[in-house]
Amino acid sequence: MIEQFINFVIRPPRAEYNPDQYLWESEFTLAGRKYKRLDLELTNGRGHTLQCSHYVPSFVPESTALPCVIYCHGNSGCRADANEAAVILLPSNITVFTLDFSGSGLSGGDYVSLGWHEKDDLKTAVSFLRSNKQVSCIGLWGRSMGAVTSLLYGAEDPSIAGMVLDSAFSNLYDLMMELVDVYKIRLPKFTIRMAVQYMRRIIQKRAKFDIMDLNAVQFAPKTFIPSLFGHASDDIFIQPHHSDLIYEAYAGDKNIIKFEGDHNSPRPQFYYDSVSIFFYNVLQPPQIPSSCTSNFQRYYDLGELKAGAGTDESLLYEIITSLRAVNTDAACSSSAPGNSNGAGSTAKSVSELLSESVAHISIDNDLDFLVDEDNMITNIGGNSVNESNLQDFVVDKDNMATNMGGNSAEEPNMQEKRTGRDEECCSYSSSNRESWGRCSSLGGNSDGSSSAECTASTTSKHQMTLRALATPLRRIQRKSSAKPKNKKKGTAVSKKPKREKLEKGETLSQRLRLCILGRANHRRHRST
Repeated sequence: MIEQFINFVIRPPRAEYNPDQYLWESEFTLAGRKYKRLDLELTNGRGHTLQCSHYVPSFVPESTALPCVIYCHGNSGCRADANEAAVILLPSNITVFTLDFSGSGLSGGDYVSLGWHEKDDLKTAVSFLRSNKQVSCIGLWGRSMGAVTSLLYGAEDPSIAGMVLDSAFSNLYDLMMELVDVYKIRLPKFTIRMAVQYMRRIIQKRAKFDIMDLNAVQFAPKTFIPSLFGHASDDIFIQPHHSDLIYEAYAGDKNIIKFEGDHNSPRPQFYYDSVSIFFYNVLQPPQIPSSCTSNFQRYYDLGELKAGAGTDESLLYEIITSLRAVNTDAACSSSAPGNSNGAGSTAKSVSELLSESVAHISIDNDLDFLVDEDNMITNIGGNSVNESNLQDFVVDKDNMATNMGGNSAEEPNMQEKRTGRDEECCSYSSSNRESWGRCSSLGGNSDGSSSAECTASTTSKHQMTLRALATPLRRIQRKSSAKPKNKKKGTAVSKKPKREKLEKGETLSQRLRLCILGRANHRRHRST
């Protein structure tokens, strides 16, 4: 009987698992972003090897340091218990580090100490993260034995940014006396006390720690780290009053959450939401760009275009393939990514494909338009959109598209096109568009002020990101005296393919723009 209690304290059932089956994969996707698991080994002060894993985003800028939360598992647990923490914290740009404590999981060591030696293992992990330049501040998230471990270490290291303490016990001796009643061991109280004293000597000899020193209430007044306490109301293994005692004695900023369930039951969603908000407030994670840009650049030459956070790879591949197919029909580009038209030629960038697609489907002497972030349509001062026109368009701080080199249209042509703007500008010909925004012609005047504005805009060209793509919305037919009055019958037949190309080009370019900018919804505005 006594030997069973001794093993219950220092040699509980050990978690044996396959990391490839029970941990997150080496590369995985979560909430539309890609992450990776970095496995490593650390050596603690007693010479035991600690198996660790660090979950980080696949793409992190070199100059950006992200906060990290170390998850501390409970008795008989392992680093697989941190899977839920990764799901909660990674989308907030908070990395997760987890380890098998000495004597647990796949790490070395024969005994556990319910937090006493585990705090030294935690110190080893913190020291490793401190040496990592891509880790900023550090938080702790512990459950059961891991909560006591975090509390004991937090009393020694005030630089920890915040702690979540789930189901911590206040005093190991009191917990052992309570478990006697829980498991209904019918022995006199003095006999139980003598047995506990005997166990104390055996544990001190084997595991090298004194169970009487594990008193979290004594460490709570020495700890000033902001902490969030959590405890299940129906927990009979470690009863809720243990967290209440620690909470009352705790010196730092604190809050406590009680929820339904027992010691090992899954935590409710509102508790995880509270944990996520807590760590977001104390760790202040920075905003980092999506990893999609780096991955797309491997396969597609996006040129000056930038991929947004919500970019869908499959959709982008479909659009680029369609663009290349359209340009193949016009004998302008290759038919598949990576294939060349002939010896010595290379696949063209997406911006070149888009420019050539718009150029070939445009009507001679018509105006082309751009749609900016606010669904404002901006005029390119030229007869067709080429690559130089596309790259000259940038979006300023007010999300307004600015023409930086498109005053090639003649003034009579501009005024003639302005005449029909109110009537035809906001109509659309592609049936799959969700909505169109307000139309506003920013076509240049021929006076000196227009050229001065263009010159001033050119100076900030390289400081901005190209976020507006050439999207032909509608071409205003221009009356020309050079056209013959008598139209042949074949003219009407030839207009149909041209109109189909126009609609197809509009659809492809609009989908590409929505895909890259990550926009899913548009608001409909009535034209003024």
